[in-house]
Amino acid sequence: MTLPANKTALLVIDVQRAFDEIEAAGNRRNNPEAVARIAELLAVFRMAGAHIIHIRHASLEPQSRLRASEPGYAVMDAAREHPGEPVLVKNVNSALIGTNLQARLHIAGINTVVIVGATTNHCVETTTRMAGNLGFHAKLVRDATWTFDRQGADGETYTAEQVHAMTLANLNDEFAEIVTTAEVVARLSGH
Repeated sequence: MTLPANKTALLVIDVQRAFDEIEAAGNRRNNPEAVARIAELLAVFRMAGAHIIHIRHASLEPQSRLRASEPGYAVMDAAREHPGEPVLVKNVNSALIGTNLQARLHIAGINTVVIVGATTNHCVETTTRMAGNLGFHAKLVRDATWTFDRQGADGETYTAEQVHAMTLANLNDEFAEIVTTAEVVARLSGH
């Protein structure tokens, strides 16, 4: 099934330097090529003339690396917006709460959202669930998202790969179609 460029938007969620800082501090992540895949999708969407919306997280938590006043708030260079590409700022996990994202998508006639960014099991998952619930055709790009190892409620450790895989399993079919970068590139019409 094709993805018409005029009905499809790329949502680039929280590709911010704080996640590089978290990794540099010794936290293990999966999908080391995710940012390169995001850069690839940005280039393809730009060539196709498709909509691109950048989302930034401005945490309100005092110790967060994602506070707007911290260096970690800045976007990673590979995902930097081009002139005319909107940047929406959120304070919670969902890009559809506290922003005008839903209205922007409706006004532009967008019915499909391709979702990439960080982290798979937090803001990416929350935005994907809500997009699906709001009637958008959500496409979560499995190789253009990433997460970190997590500690469970009973102290057990789950690898980033396990957390990522379970998030994809939870979202698959009910909330989103799980896709790869290559599949999106092949299906986006107009490029």
